Amino acid sequence: MSREQRGPNEKLGAVLALAGISNAGLARRVNDLGAQRGLTLRYDKTSVARWVSKGMVPQGAAPHLIAAAIGQKLGRPVPLHEIGLADADPAPEVGLAFPRDVGQAVKSATELYRLDLAGRRAGAGGIWQSLAGSFAVSAYATPASRWLITPADSSVAREANPSEGSGSPIKVGHSDVRKLREAAEDARRWDSKYGGGDWRSSMVPECLRVEAAPLLLASYSDEVGRALFGAAAELTRLAGWMAFDTGQQEAAQRYYIQALRLARAAADVPLGGYVLASMSLQATYRGFGDEGVDLAQAALERNRGLATARTMSFFRLVEARAHARASDAQAAGAALKAAEGWLERSREGDNDPSWLGFYSYDRFAADAAECYRDLKAPRQVRRFTEQALSKPTEEYVRSHGLRLVVSAVAELESGNLDAACEQGVRAVEVAGRISSARTTEYVKDLLHRLEPYGDEPRVVELRERARPLLMAPA
Repeated sequence: MSREQRGPNEKLGAVLALAGISNAGLARRVNDLGAQRGLTLRYDKTSVARWVSKGMVPQGAAPHLIAAAIGQKLGRPVPLHEIGLADADPAPEVGLAFPRDVGQAVKSATELYRLDLAGRRAGAGGIWQSLAGSFAVSAYATPASRWLITPADSSVAREANPSEGSGSPIKVGHSDVRKLREAAEDARRWDSKYGGGDWRSSMVPECLRVEAAPLLLASYSDEVGRALFGAAAELTRLAGWMAFDTGQQEAAQRYYIQALRLARAAADVPLGGYVLASMSLQATYRGFGDEGVDLAQAALERNRGLATARTMSFFRLVEARAHARASDAQAAGAALKAAEGWLERSREGDNDPSWLGFYSYDRFAADAAECYRDLKAPRQVRRFTEQALSKPTEEYVRSHGLRLVVSAVAELESGNLDAACEQGVRAVEVAGRISSARTTEYVKDLLHRLEPYGDEPRVVELRERARPLLMAPA
């Protein structure tokens, strides 16, 4: 449905001309973005002509999808007013701000927590539907630069404002913070074992709304406040990671930005680096290798002399992933060598943060394999994948599934079709036990690479085994 404006929408016509997008091209892009969010849209060139020449305003998520589609072509965010659709139902900018003031930071984070619940109650719709396709890597520029300039607030002590109605205890204590950290630890375990879409993982946003938000709005000393912000930052980053794993890129981006702001309030530079590393992985996964390098290097720069050797190793590994996606083999190799060197210098008694418990040599090997996959070096992929798959995987089921797919790709590129299909079957079996859109995308990529061998019996068998996985609702 659409409603009519007065006269043509000259702004939309001008921006379409600037972006070099035809009416049919815009309709196709909008439909595709809608499909990514579970929407069935059937716009065509006639629909776009009405938007431009008659000033018709499409309803629901469509105006935001139009802005996102044009923004993807221009390589920058496109606000609704630039395309003459400012009168459309506004998509909240909640979660994208990185306030300088710590009080505003609390407001920004708690608004995001409350809004996310509304989206989840609405199922596939709600707030995240209206934000469909709105991931923009440029939104990370201001948070990263502000964090680099000032990685800690001077004071975070707070006196609760009764008008906010937080319902929290008068004073937050360390026991309250401890409960949040325990919730984060539980969520990390469930996420690794069952994927970001598992129902247990979905309790993280609920915990942020019900537990973390009231505490952030309560009263606390500077000491307790720092610990509280750190725990909230861990949970918020986890919510972002789970959203990323389930394909909700726009939600993940907002959680990551708020997690970085909370880490700054906590004066926890390594944790802030970890959030930046998560941002980097998302940017890299979305195809923005250069921006991924910038985010990883921002994590490294502030942590020199502060983070443990194991932490620095992980940051260099993330940097290597971004260099590889950007097709810079020399830089990727140097970053991998540095990551391995830092890992070798780490010791059992080091004061590593609890959130880094997943990182060991087999994780290094798994990511190194993905680097060499992107660089099209199958021999190196096989070498590192063998190391990555050498340990039991009961705790990190999703990682095991991803490694199997990478191994299958390496076997295929080495000309070993049977071995590729064998690893692919194992990967599909693992993927069927978890809820991870990212793992499913890896399997889809493998099947795409196998298309030239589509009539081979082993490939047909693999495709049939993967069919229930690919047909499952997102």
